[in-house]
Amino acid sequence: MKLKKQVTVCGAAIFCVAVFSLYLMLDRVQHDPARHQSGGNFPRSQISVLQNRIEQLEQLLEENHEIISHIKDSVLELTAHAEGQPALPPHTPNVSWVLPPESRPSFLSVSPQDCQFALGGKGQSPDLQMLAIYSLLPFDNQDGGVWKQGFDITYEPNEWDTEPLQVFVVPHSHNDPGWIKTFDKYYYDQTQHILNSMVLKMQEDPRRRFIWSEISFFSKWWDNISAQKRAAVRRLVGNGQLEMVTGGWVMPDEANSHYFAMIDQLIEGHQWLEKNIGVTPRSGWAVDPFGHSSTMPYLLKRSNLTGMLIQRVHYAIKKHFAATQNLEFMWRQTWDPDASTDIFCHMMPFYSYDVPHTCGPDPKICCQFDFKRLPGGRINCPWKVPPRAITDSNVAERAQLLLDQYRKKSKLYRSKVLLVPLGDDFRYDKPQEWDAQFLNYQRLFDFLNSQPNLHVQVQFGTLSDYFDALYKRLGIVPGMKPPGFPVLSGDFFSYADREDHYWTGYYTSRPFYKSLDRVLEAHLRGAEILFSLALAHARRAGADGKYPLSDYALLSNARRNLGLFQHHDAITGTAKEAVAVDYGVRLLHSLTNLKRVIINAAHYLVLGNKETYHHDPAAPFLGMDDTRPGQDSLPEKTVVKLDTSPRFLVVFNPLEQERLSVVPVLVDSPHVQVLSEEGQPLPVQLSAHWGSATDMVPDVYQVSVLARLPALGLRVLQLHRSLDGRPVASTRLYLHGRDVSVRRQEPVPLHVFPATTDDFCLENQHLRACFSGSSGLLQSVRRAGEEREQRVSSEFLVYGTRTSKDKSGAYLFLPDGEAKPYAPKEPPVVRVTEGPLFSEVASYYQHVQTVMRLYNVPGVEGLSLDVSCVVDIRDHVNKELALRFTTDIESDDAFFTDLNGFQIQPRRYQRKLPLQANFYPMPAMAYIQDTQSRLTLHTAQALGVSSLGSGQLEVILDRRLMQDDNRGLGQGLKDNKRTCNRFRLLLERRTTASKVQDGHPISFPSLLSHITSMHLNAEALVMPVAQEKPVPPALRSFAPLSNTLPCDFHILNLRTLQAEDDSLPSAEAALILHRKGFDCSLEAKNLGFNCTTSQGKLALGSLFRGLELGSLQPTSLTLMYPLSMASNSTNIHLDPMEISTFRIRLG
Repeated sequence: MKLKKQVTVCGAAIFCVAVFSLYLMLDRVQHDPARHQSGGNFPRSQISVLQNRIEQLEQLLEENHEIISHIKDSVLELTAHAEGQPALPPHTPNVSWVLPPESRPSFLSVSPQDCQFALGGKGQSPDLQMLAIYSLLPFDNQDGGVWKQGFDITYEPNEWDTEPLQVFVVPHSHNDPGWIKTFDKYYYDQTQHILNSMVLKMQEDPRRRFIWSEISFFSKWWDNISAQKRAAVRRLVGNGQLEMVTGGWVMPDEANSHYFAMIDQLIEGHQWLEKNIGVTPRSGWAVDPFGHSSTMPYLLKRSNLTGMLIQRVHYAIKKHFAATQNLEFMWRQTWDPDASTDIFCHMMPFYSYDVPHTCGPDPKICCQFDFKRLPGGRINCPWKVPPRAITDSNVAERAQLLLDQYRKKSKLYRSKVLLVPLGDDFRYDKPQEWDAQFLNYQRLFDFLNSQPNLHVQVQFGTLSDYFDALYKRLGIVPGMKPPGFPVLSGDFFSYADREDHYWTGYYTSRPFYKSLDRVLEAHLRGAEILFSLALAHARRAGADGKYPLSDYALLSNARRNLGLFQHHDAITGTAKEAVAVDYGVRLLHSLTNLKRVIINAAHYLVLGNKETYHHDPAAPFLGMDDTRPGQDSLPEKTVVKLDTSPRFLVVFNPLEQERLSVVPVLVDSPHVQVLSEEGQPLPVQLSAHWGSATDMVPDVYQVSVLARLPALGLRVLQLHRSLDGRPVASTRLYLHGRDVSVRRQEPVPLHVFPATTDDFCLENQHLRACFSGSSGLLQSVRRAGEEREQRVSSEFLVYGTRTSKDKSGAYLFLPDGEAKPYAPKEPPVVRVTEGPLFSEVASYYQHVQTVMRLYNVPGVEGLSLDVSCVVDIRDHVNKELALRFTTDIESDDAFFTDLNGFQIQPRRYQRKLPLQANFYPMPAMAYIQDTQSRLTLHTAQALGVSSLGSGQLEVILDRRLMQDDNRGLGQGLKDNKRTCNRFRLLLERRTTASKVQDGHPISFPSLLSHITSMHLNAEALVMPVAQEKPVPPALRSFAPLSNTLPCDFHILNLRTLQAEDDSLPSAEAALILHRKGFDCSLEAKNLGFNCTTSQGKLALGSLFRGLELGSLQPTSLTLMYPLSMASNSTNIHLDPMEISTFRIRLG
């Protein structure tokens, strides 16, 4: 009763505060002259002032109304918890438990200014909008003659009389850091020889040029060469003969990679270049990623690059852009109001980046100018006309033939400056090849340049030589907007290189490693942040002598292994089996090392008395949350053994927002009580730990604890043996006529039913989800307070592959028609568990086990449905398993997928294209919507997604293919693993419906959606304090942030920078912040996160509790360029969608 009274008083107080604040706001309206200006310059007549004031009052009343309704909800919520009984699902044993005592009402009020951004409409529409171009093109694949996918190109011989043609031939060697061979094998067999010959051969003639992009290879070579050779490399870079292009650790895949990892590998490469060669890349070079994301131009622009090149784009788009001279454009982000994201982009026009497809439209002729293919060599020209060495007697005729190709190619572009790449995979690995290419070409150049009547100037060049000459012709400096070039926005997925061969299979290929990639990424981010904080606190206490600085080398190695895996044959799943294993071993090795880094940092940070800190690598203070026996195994959770003395747990929350989460822990006894560090009992749910559909693992129990975890912080919990009754989840097992034995163990109640056909529902205070009794799969969802059930049914489907010669493989998806329903031999075993903290339905089929879980907790966790699928299709032949959700949302042909977890790209199902063309990458989320609802599928790993019909959303879970698809790999996909795919399904109500316009396609997730995605991707880590220790020292929870971060700010990384000795940390760190764009038109009631938004303002000076911000320098994204500070203050401002890097010193 007393509690009820307190709640009422508290509610009344909040109400009074709200009313008083309304009064103050009104007062401000009357006294604030600035408010009058905001509506435009009104005449100073009383009527308009009054009118203005009435409008503002209406707006304020509306805001206030929202705040009051939030308060009401929060008070109701508090009352419910105060009475000790949340809205429990039906037939749950009546258990008394309360929310964590520190629970506080949380209501979110987003200021109206922060809602304006998502409405878009600012800025001009681009000239080229990719979604509109897709709707426009016929995709008819007509035979174009010698340029098969294009058209005949003609020119007048005198076209260059007034302005001569200027040609830059750019020698390059495309080095895959792993594909047919492993990274190391490629290095020893080829790459080291390429780079060694390069140093030698470039010095022979100052007119020679070369470009290089993969720093992973370059740094390995650098570590193995003499000081003399290093000096020669620095000279070649200094005099412009050798250019480092893009400068990332790898040339990343742009479909499956997450923006954290894309940025991280770019920083790793740029930092290496700056430290070792003293150079900053100026131009981007991406000739091999299988389709291009618009995230890449944004990252390159924010890293201060001024030009970029792309190659693998759908042949129909290349043809269209060539016909309209739009192959060079300013690439702009869809949300950009002021052209600040524009970067100049060059699209290569032909089929490939090899020599036959780069000199001009006719590969039969161009191949004759690839002098590695001279007769007698190992490779020849498939068009049956070999190259001829250039001599005095044939130079005139050969030069004329080549110039004809150059001229034709130049007709596809708007300027008289032409780029001609000269290279291929792992080229220039022998001195003979350098001689063959460079000497023969130099003879051609010398001849062409000596004939004034030809009006051409040809030379070797780097990529930036080309861009610089182009800018010079246009009379501008790099980075400026060139006059007369179109602005483009959108992306270049999905890619087809010929016919209907769409490269949409690799969005899912080898999903086990796509998942492991994200687990490693989450650990790297967590380890970076915790290491930086622990090091800063240790330095402040003068204890950095005791801290294991050697952990920095582990961090550095993990950055490089994660970076390596972003390569476009790694995360894509398109490398040989042995190479995939090599990547897997590297990822697992780094994952284990990062767990050590996190453990060491957490150990230091939770010690009450830091003086007692002692790092013993042989006996770590904390245990790991889970272990993986091998690179292809799923994780096995650590079981905490209970003792007479309490066991302590340290729980790490890698999110920058406080979270109320259900934390699962495996223990060896059902007699367990969980207390906060102050000794308060916390709500728990005890359930069985299942080894299979019907077997409880003996002597292992899952205790799930509801705990409030501090932002980026560590929470200390204690486990006690206790004979008091625990709230135990009850389980119903439906065998559907299958004859299987059931292994039980006390005290977990289990009811076994031989069969059921009745549908059933689970609910919490936000949602009610109903399931099919026979399949255990989702049927419908109803949001609290709504009358209508929304149909959301899930089913498994199977795609086959074609019977013709072209079949699906690692790259290509070539289905044999629409998917057929998955038809297992036996019906599933369905297991329904209900308890006070969560309820779940597990369906065990032959090839997939799916668990749908509803958390019965206030806040973010309880607003979406947690879905996981363990897939094992190792006995399938040429099949792909898909999960489809079918709803009554009237989405028509529109759906939305994310690009790299960074932005949303509206999509349209194109009926004129084959089924496989309508699949897109989904690294983080996809959604469908109509005027009333939006359904978002959040994912913890990149997979391929589509919406093949109105109201549908489907994702490909795994693919097993028995043959190569003729793209060079020479293998199918037969190394499938047991893979766990994790999702969250979020149904939101739309309050203001706006259809996405073709001309300005732009869409954003809601704040709830962003935070749901973060919860899914950054799980809390539970680390038990090692048992062997004597009585553990006093431990204190660690909360590093002194203020709540605005809801739309994400700390992407806090990355300690390297010292002069690159295995040691410096005193500086890179703080990388991202302000997310979000849509306010999705109803956000009672969300249970207690942050607000701040118009992009953040006070960094006081953000980290107990640490001072010694210095703050805004820089370009990869820290290569300092940017000017607005003032000396530590208050910063970010526009929506922007990512900003700051060089900071904490201590």
